[in-house]
Amino acid sequence: MDFTLARVNMVEQQVRPWDVLDMRVLDVMESLPRETFVPAGREGLAYADTEIPLGHGESMLAPRVVGRLLQALAPGDSETALEIGTGSGFVTACLARLAAQVDSVERVDEFRLAARARLEALGIGNASLRTATASPGWTPPRNRYDVISVNGAMTDYDPFLQSSLSLGGRLFVVVGRPPVMHARLVIRVAEDSYRTETLFETRLKPLLGFEPRPEFVF
Repeated sequence: MDFTLARVNMVEQQVRPWDVLDMRVLDVMESLPRETFVPAGREGLAYADTEIPLGHGESMLAPRVVGRLLQALAPGDSETALEIGTGSGFVTACLARLAAQVDSVERVDEFRLAARARLEALGIGNASLRTATASPGWTPPRNRYDVISVNGAMTDYDPFLQSSLSLGGRLFVVVGRPPVMHARLVIRVAEDSYRTETLFETRLKPLLGFEPRPEFVF
């Protein structure tokens, strides 16, 4: 398989048609070897328009969703980023190429170790990975971040990460219940004020602790 051609086709046929026009984002996604980040034996799916199972009930985000996520967050090359859900490390690598520093949190230590090895193999040294479960009451590594990427869904939005945004900072998260779930961008416009934009419809698995609550039938 020609992975270089596959990367170009992924960008031109999946990512760009989904209204991702930011050249920094497109260039990063076209340059990073996504096949490096998929589980062994699944390299042929690396550039498919689908989520790829990673194990432990988790999956890699589809390329077009990654593109929209990165474009919405628009990390600057002097900004710091917080990522919730390292997974394979692909989004981590994209953020690291776009931002100055990335702190990434993953609840599955096996994922963290594999992602760290992939990042090191690519010479990406501005991403710090740690094992933790992000939930209300959890303390992020830094007080403030310019961008926060939540790589999973919340059935009901919990604002516990908002206070970690710097002024002008952006937070990406998917909220809702299937079949209707929406990607949101939360922007801190003042110390005590936030603006929320609805971006697009998609479906993601909820983060641990943010699943739908059982409905009681009487």
